[in-house]
Formats: sequence, structure tokens, C-alpha cells
Amino acid sequence: MIGDEPHDEPPAEPPAVKLQQLTKRFGAVVACDRVDFELHRGRIHGVLGENGAGKSTLMKMTIGLVLPDHGSISIDGRPARITSPLDAASHGIAMVHQHLSLVDDLTVWENVALGDARFNRGRTHARIAEIVEQYGLQIDPMARVGELPAGLRQRVELIKCLRRDPSILIFDEPTSVLTPEESVQLFESLRRVVTDEHRAVALVSHKLDEILHATDDVTIMRQGSVVARMRTADADAATLARAMLGRPVSLRSERAALGVMDASLEGTEIPSGASEELEPVLEITNASVRGRDGHQMLDSLNLVVRPGEIVGVAGVEGNGQEELVEVLSSLLQLDEGEVRVTGSEVRTGQAGAMAEAGVAVIPADRHDSGIVLDLSVAENLVLVEPAEVSTAGVLNRSKVKQRAEQLIDEFEIQCWGPDAPMWSLSGGNQQRVVLGRELSHNPAVLVAAQPTRGLDVGAIEYMTARLAKTAEGGVGVLLISSELEEILDLANRIVVMSRGASIGEMAREDVDAERLGLLLGGHAA
Repeated sequence: MIGDEPHDEPPAEPPAVKLQQLTKRFGAVVACDRVDFELHRGRIHGVLGENGAGKSTLMKMTIGLVLPDHGSISIDGRPARITSPLDAASHGIAMVHQHLSLVDDLTVWENVALGDARFNRGRTHARIAEIVEQYGLQIDPMARVGELPAGLRQRVELIKCLRRDPSILIFDEPTSVLTPEESVQLFESLRRVVTDEHRAVALVSHKLDEILHATDDVTIMRQGSVVARMRTADADAATLARAMLGRPVSLRSERAALGVMDASLEGTEIPSGASEELEPVLEITNASVRGRDGHQMLDSLNLVVRPGEIVGVAGVEGNGQEELVEVLSSLLQLDEGEVRVTGSEVRTGQAGAMAEAGVAVIPADRHDSGIVLDLSVAENLVLVEPAEVSTAGVLNRSKVKQRAEQLIDEFEIQCWGPDAPMWSLSGGNQQRVVLGRELSHNPAVLVAAQPTRGLDVGAIEYMTARLAKTAEGGVGVLLISSELEEILDLANRIVVMSRGASIGEMAREDVDAERLGLLLGGHAA
């Protein structure tokens, strides 16, 4: 694995970047609290922490996107005042952001050239060709970015960054949209950048596996403060996890939340599950959907879920997963094919038909389509079937409150009561509201799309445990996730989607890492 080989100690030269006592407050929240951090040339430095630990805020202060309230920054031993990304660029600092900043309607070369005083197609093409040759980042400069899969879009962002020839590179969760194969290629490129060109690299991540295999040094943050620093060679998964969470950790039960995928790491062994040969609760046959531009969003997709099993749908985002969820949410009508729930065909695209047939959905973006922030917790908990708590078409407040109190207790929703506004809840508790509401109607099928996205480790633990418990209760669970660790942790069977089609399937106990990597890269079995 990349990063396993030993690397020399940091050189005696001044740090490429030295942050001293950096502090940033957002209202009453202290995002970074007197943080000290050093980044050396010739090394990859991991910054580890769960969501909200302050990692991204620290890096954004380094490149001038966020201004510190206190503290100082030095570049190569000289004090620097960085108030904007342009200031950072003048010091040779560039950042590849977690959320890509690309323009879909422009081509690859046009996106790469954005920010230039004058567009020069020939010069930009030549520079892209140099980077492709040097780093193995194959891309078509004339391709429209909006039509590229997520992995290639990340590649465009990386080329944009490398084109400026920065000597200090910051990567914020760079593998969130990459296949394992693409992630390995990225880290190989970073190692060449560091070793051959003596650049400094910071890798921000919440994934232990990534930090252990790709970095030389690691700084661990928790609740805005640095809690540990060490050479990666002296660390292991358990040590990093304990520092990251501030408590003893069972890697067996928390491997998905911590981004531990390497089965050779001690404590990550998990029992495999086996589904019974029962009649499917969900059967999708030859499902096809074309977009308005004629692009094939779903392409003769076939998928089966049986009661009591979790079927994981793996694949780089943008390969039909969103359209699959929309079909199962009655938001999108199939052009061809059919969907059967507990043996009966359900008309697609007809409002409420899937829910009535027994399909519950946890949407990928809870704020967009899962909850209404301005309504109360109680009102959100009865959104799907208000008739059950209504009298003559009018909500019965007593029934609403009773139902809400029951679900708040059952799903351990932390709030000050049923009347608490939804916006006052943490992300994890908002997701519990969605989960509780969807399961309260005893569905035959639960579609869980990116169910742990944006949650902290504790919330991820809860969500994965509830999904497993739901399957044990006889519900068929369709888990759609871009987190491969999550799928490997929970699924009994794994289906890989690419370009709207199912291109491979395997039982959890039969998973072959090499074959799975090829499938995720779009190579059919």
C-alpha cells in the first residue's frame, strides 16, 4: 500500500508552513482553538479528525478563505499575511477542496483556465498534456465537465491545482468521490510530487485507512484543538481512533464510521451475513430512464432485494444512483422496465405509489427532500402519513404529540421536545427523525441513500446499527452509499453500478478487492 515504505525524518530547513496559535470563532462556536501546526517539504502530513473537529477551517485559514481571529502564519521561515487565496497562491499554496468548484457547462480546459487574465486554448492544452504525462491523470481536455463522472471531475480539480505549480498542496477529503483504484493513483501521484519535487502536502481526512497508508506524519484534531501528533510509522488504527474520538474504540463495530477498510488491520474482522432464499420484497427489472438531453441515466438495471437482507449499491457517484432513488421515491417515471414490491407491480412516477406499496426512503440530502427545517420535530415525524393523526382532514394536535413522543423515545432523538424546531437539532438527530418517520409505517423495503453523509462518528454508529437491526426485523434494505467501508460493513450482497447499469454482484463473504476495484472503475465482470 502507498505510504508503507519508510521515509526520512523532516529536514532541518524551516517548515514550509508554520501555523502558531491560530484561533477562529464563529459566534459562540470555537472552530479552531490556538492551533499549532507545521508542514514540511518532502513529506505528506495527515490532518485527522471527525466532522466538525476544525480540520477544514484550519486549512481554509492557511489559504486565506477564512481569516483567523488570532495567531500567525509563516512560510519557509518568513512571516506571511494571507487574506485571500490570491495571497496564498503568491506563496505557492494551493488547495483541492472537498466540494468541487467546477463549472458544469464548461469544458475541462476551460475550467482549468478559469482565473487567467486571457484564455489561451493551445497553451492550456499543452499544460494539461504535461500534467497528464507526469502524474498519470488521463483526461480529455475537450470533455464537458457536467458529463464527467465524479472521479474524473476530481481529476480536473487536481489538474487545476497542479497547473499553478504550487510548492505547497492541501487536499481536503480528496477521495470522497474516487474509486479505490483512483485513490491509489492519487496517492501515488502525491508521493511523486513530494519525493521528486520536494513539495509539501497536507492531507485532510477522517479515514484512518487513508491516513495510515498515505502519510508520513499525522496531526489529530478534536473539537477545534490538536490532541495528538505523531509519525505515521509509530501509529496504528486503534491509537489514531482513540485520539480522534477521545475514548476507547472497538474497530470491529466502528470500522465504517472511521473509514477502516483494510482487513489486515487488527480488530476490523466482521462476521459475514447470508440472506435466505425468500421471495423478493423489491424486484427491479430492465429499468431504463433517459434524461431530457437523451443521456441514459438508468440502463436496463436489474436488482433484487429479499426480506431480512441488506443489498449494498456501490459505485462512484453520478452513475445512476440518484435516479434509482428518485424512481423508488415516486419522483421519476421509468421509460422501460418495471418495479415490483412484495410481488406486485408498482406504477413509477405516480405520487405516493411507492410509499403506499411499502417502500420507505431515507434521501441522500435530508435538507433537500427529507425534512422541513422550519417545521417542528413533531410535524416532521408525521409528514408522510398525516391522515393517521388527523380528524376530518385536520391535524389532531394531541395525536401528533403522542406519536412524536413515542418516536422521540424509540429512536433516542435528542431535542427539547416535540415542538422543538427542526433546525435546532444536530445533523445526527435530524437523520434520526427521518429514520424514525420512515420506519414507523412498517415498510417492506427501506431505501437508505447516503444515510451517514455529514454525520459524526457517534451518529454513524447509531445509524449503521439501526439499519442492521431493521434488516434483522425482516425488512429488505437497499443501501446506496459512496462509502465503500460502509457497504462492506453492512451489506450481505454488493451490487456495483456504472453508467446506470448493474455491472457486477458478489456476496459479502466472496468479496475480492481487485475485482471490486475493477468494477468500481467501470470494468464489467
